Amino acid sequence: MKDIKPLPSIYFPDFIAANQGERADNVLTGTKQEQMEQIRKDIRDFKTKNGLDQVILLWTANTERFSAVEEGVNDNAENILSSIEMGEAEVSASTVFAVASILEGCTFINGSPQNTFVPGVVELARQKKVFIAGDDFKSGQTKMKSVMVDFLVSAGIKPVSIVSYNHLGNNDGKNLSAPSQFRSKEISKSNVVDDMVASNRILFEEDEHPDHVVVIKYVPYVADSKRAMDEYTSEIFMGGKNTIAMHNTCEDSLLATPLIYDLVILGELCQRVQVKKEGETEWESFHPVLSILSYMLKAPLVPNGAPVVNALFTQRCAIVNLMRACLGLAPDNHMTLEHRFESTLAAFSSDEPANKKMRLG
Repeated sequence: MKDIKPLPSIYFPDFIAANQGERADNVLTGTKQEQMEQIRKDIRDFKTKNGLDQVILLWTANTERFSAVEEGVNDNAENILSSIEMGEAEVSASTVFAVASILEGCTFINGSPQNTFVPGVVELARQKKVFIAGDDFKSGQTKMKSVMVDFLVSAGIKPVSIVSYNHLGNNDGKNLSAPSQFRSKEISKSNVVDDMVASNRILFEEDEHPDHVVVIKYVPYVADSKRAMDEYTSEIFMGGKNTIAMHNTCEDSLLATPLIYDLVILGELCQRVQVKKEGETEWESFHPVLSILSYMLKAPLVPNGAPVVNALFTQRCAIVNLMRACLGLAPDNHMTLEHRFESTLAAFSSDEPANKKMRLG
């Protein structure tokens, strides 16, 4: 990629940290509508020049502040299109990219934590039957957290305090040193434990939740080598306390890059998957919100009314079983009954069928 020159892009200073201004030296000009039309043209030109059947857009740019969801501005498809045309201030660069991508029929994946997919963008994606997925790459600390909390809660160990501290020195860290941009990241990192806590109402009452604190600091010297430190304090049997402390040093960009490949590959594959219910004649594609990609994303975007799943192995199992279904294979499970009863073990070793019913006495 060293010989590829990036195309001019959209720069709305209000949405990213002021310390990014000196880097913004390759930007589009004109109204928001004109800039969106230029992005659409760039997509078409890129597709034609390279002889491609399709293009997928993936946002890896700076974390933006959260956009305010406002009635009449970005609350439905008609309003978001009108707001871009009118140059409304509360429409972010990532949202303009998402709308351009949807209008060109291209899947759009958001690799940053801001709320690119305001209600109007989601509605537009549904109208146009174009896939969207997000938010925020799940690469290091959050991936470990989704494993650790799932383990603790499933084991009947009650996490009551989760404190996560990060420092890094790359440009992502510099941008996140601004409070409003950090807030976007804090939200995506903090919500990752919610569904796992809610899964065990023996440990946690309805409105009970662990204390959960996330801190990110910019330390230029460490560059891309991010340090992440976590402390998990849990209540155990008879009022005891258990504390797990973890230190993780990782190359931030090198953890994120494989996720970019995986998200694009799986996103493209999902465009080719269709299902048909027994007795029906029409084939159906996935819902435009591709929640199946949640395995690689910190703050999974899901269709309205669908549960948000953050537990890592549950997310992975969903992808594996989708692949198995596409190949006509039964879903994976871990009962392995053929190894748990004397008669089935004998049948298994002799290649004879073992048809058994089970009962609970």
